[in-house]
Amino acid sequence: MKNAGTLKLTTPTDREIAMTRVFDAPRRLVFDAFTKPELVKQWLLGPPGWTMPVCEIDLRVGGAYRHVWRNAKGKENGDGRHLPRDRAA
Repeated sequence: MKNAGTLKLTTPTDREIAMTRVFDAPRRLVFDAFTKPELVKQWLLGPPGWTMPVCEIDLRVGGAYRHVWRNAKGKENGDGRHLPRDRAA
């Protein structure tokens, strides 16, 4: 990828933040980078020393995602959400 583009942040409502970036890469590659666990685990990390031992992504309607990060001392942080039926990919 030659250029990651400029990140544009907007606040459509007082409860939403929209982030937009145009990538100089094939659409399929960008989609895969955000939706395939083996690729997400390569870039969605915290500070040095953190890993992502759990990365589950189910894009079906009503599906969910779950990420768990772990630092070198074994401390874990996690995030998981169900995708709303009307907003699922």
